[in-house]
Amino acid sequence: MDLSRPNIVLIYSDQHRGDALGCVGNPVVRTPNLDRLAAEGVTFPSCNTNSPLCMPARASLITGSYVNEHGAWGNRSEADRHGPSHVRNIKDAGYCTAVIGKTHFRLYQADDGHTRDHASGLHDWGYEFALEIKDTIPSSTHLCYYTDFLAERGKLQVYEDCARNFRLGQSTGLLRPWEHLPNLLEEDEHIDMYIANAASEWIQGYADDRPFYLQVCLTGPHPPFDAPAQNRDMFDPQDMPLAIMKPPAEPISPQVKKVFARHGFNNMTESQARTLTSHYYAKVAFDDRAIGIVFQSLRGKGLLDNTWIVYTSDHGEMLGDHGLSQKSVFYEGALNVPLIVRPPGGTKSWTSRGLTDHFDICTTLLDAAGAANLAVDRARSLLPKIEDGPDAPDAQQGKDVVFSEVNLYSMARTEQYKMTIDSLTREPLELYNMENDPHELRNLVNEPHLSSVRDQFLTEYFDHLLANLNESQLRVYQRGGIPTKLHQEYPQY
Repeated sequence: MDLSRPNIVLIYSDQHRGDALGCVGNPVVRTPNLDRLAAEGVTFPSCNTNSPLCMPARASLITGSYVNEHGAWGNRSEADRHGPSHVRNIKDAGYCTAVIGKTHFRLYQADDGHTRDHASGLHDWGYEFALEIKDTIPSSTHLCYYTDFLAERGKLQVYEDCARNFRLGQSTGLLRPWEHLPNLLEEDEHIDMYIANAASEWIQGYADDRPFYLQVCLTGPHPPFDAPAQNRDMFDPQDMPLAIMKPPAEPISPQVKKVFARHGFNNMTESQARTLTSHYYAKVAFDDRAIGIVFQSLRGKGLLDNTWIVYTSDHGEMLGDHGLSQKSVFYEGALNVPLIVRPPGGTKSWTSRGLTDHFDICTTLLDAAGAANLAVDRARSLLPKIEDGPDAPDAQQGKDVVFSEVNLYSMARTEQYKMTIDSLTREPLELYNMENDPHELRNLVNEPHLSSVRDQFLTEYFDHLLANLNESQLRVYQRGGIPTKLHQEYPQY
């Protein structure tokens, strides 16, 4: 076994908030497989997404570029698939590169055929093998390998009916997240269980002499919070932690106002908030079971001694905090994501609490593969930190500042402060003292005694962040992105 050429598995979920893990101290959620991964690896509980929204987050992870540079500011604009890609660099280093599950690099159309028809785009990103899955979209012409699987079982209509009811409820505001129904399919027919089983089969059948880099991209715990009933039964709403029930702090930024108008609840009760959390935790627990299938396949083929395993998510979920659901804001619920790294053969479990982000993951994956760094590298590999262990002088040190961007808003975060601005006007919108106010209850943006903090963020951090803003991509976003039939029918896309 050539330990100098390890395999790499990135398990990448959708909308898993960072505190919904047993291994970070949550006593209620049940994540035994991820906890086992943490027991053999290093946990980074202060990991931040570089965008709290699907497409920009995924574009930043693969390109290593700020949102304002790759230009996918929201879910209706695409990054250039011919631009930088850590996947392509790993492929060029001699790896077989594969992705199974949700990718969401391109704009979905309501009638754009089967995902196999778009495989060339994923090849451009650097994936040699691609089994792309589309998540819940109600269209019989919106097909993928998962819908093929359901059709073979005679269950495609069940799936489409559930998806259509969910999307209709979302678009009309009549279906609130604590009212999501359990999935009506059999457990092994659920979309994330299908992805896990497909990944397991790929691992078991892999016979190439090259090492592999496999991305397993789950669609959950993104809404709908539709875990099977047996997973729902694991959680009593009365036992759930209560969301941050206080509304957004004045002055409320335009960004938060927009998200609140679409995904906010003025009169959510404590009972409804706890029910929402129970449904979400049930989906997290279900996805943890799916992740366990991938681990079992690696173990069964004897690959754990020669495989890096990384777990993270594209962004978090507000889960009722400040009366919000979903994402697209810079509150911790949407910003903080899990990060667990297990080296080949495992290591003594420990936790590094310094600030990290998706760019660190990008550079770490390149380092693990011995691949060339991207032309612009905004991170340091976590491998030396992992190898040096918990007693090293820098074990608890992270980045001085991390950035996140979405929908023409930008955020910079240090250990003490978090500040958000309008990306174009540079107007300060939010400022929180994260040491004294971890729940972000006091917006200090207009406090006179913090003028030096605001000035430092603007000149030292935001000037750096926005120095190379992609003007052409900005104009595309400002024109409303690229129109799609899907967006006309389902505006949430």
